[in-house]
Amino acid sequence: MHTYTIHPIVMGTKVFDQGMMTHQHAYGRPYTIPIYCWYLQGGDENILVDTGEMHPIQSPDRETAIGGRIYTFEEGLARWGQTPDRIDVVIHTHLHNDHCENDFKCTNAVFYVHEQELTRIHDPHPLDFRYLEDYILEIEERGQIRALSGDAEIRPGISVLHTPAHTPGGLSVAVDTPSGKAIITGFCVIDENFHPPKEIRAMEMEVIPPGTHVNTYEAYDILLQVKQAADILIPLHEPRFAAMETIGAQKS
Repeated sequence: MHTYTIHPIVMGTKVFDQGMMTHQHAYGRPYTIPIYCWYLQGGDENILVDTGEMHPIQSPDRETAIGGRIYTFEEGLARWGQTPDRIDVVIHTHLHNDHCENDFKCTNAVFYVHEQELTRIHDPHPLDFRYLEDYILEIEERGQIRALSGDAEIRPGISVLHTPAHTPGGLSVAVDTPSGKAIITGFCVIDENFHPPKEIRAMEMEVIPPGTHVNTYEAYDILLQVKQAADILIPLHEPRFAAMETIGAQKS
């Protein structure tokens, strides 16, 4: 069995209302989320999940809010001895701009993207203002994109699950680690989406759908499926990972 460790690298932040993450819950509560790039270490190739923001705001206030340092793309990769041109594979959870702004720098990478994300980024609905096609035009022109139509194995020990909770082509990334199967969600959530407070559980809700979603009912069911499938659950914007160097290492 081929296994990997996962290194979360903060490549940006957003400051907004927590309700942007937790549907019908915690509206009016200020919240700062990290925007991650995930480096998967363990094979012969250098593999990333998402590429983050091009010009992240690096401020003490935001770093205090998330509990970790904010890096530029180059700084973050350098922590693990990498540079953009050495990246072999990028897997995209989805194509909202904050997840793909550094794509053009990975000149030697193959990009795996769900075909519905490619359709949406080129012809977005007015509600889809987070799609900006400028960020993927260069990799499209260079023929670097591999479009997927559903679940797929990307490499031994790494697969994607089509989970259209937040966007039509959302892909959750399942990674075999020494500590079990980790799933990086293909939708924008935090821990509280999967572990609601008691006032939410009292309404017989086991999870909270993302604040931005395609279909609320389907999103709820998708979150349940991912929660049940993962040994290690990695909500895409959970702040606690900002203080972690590695996820999934062998337990001593």
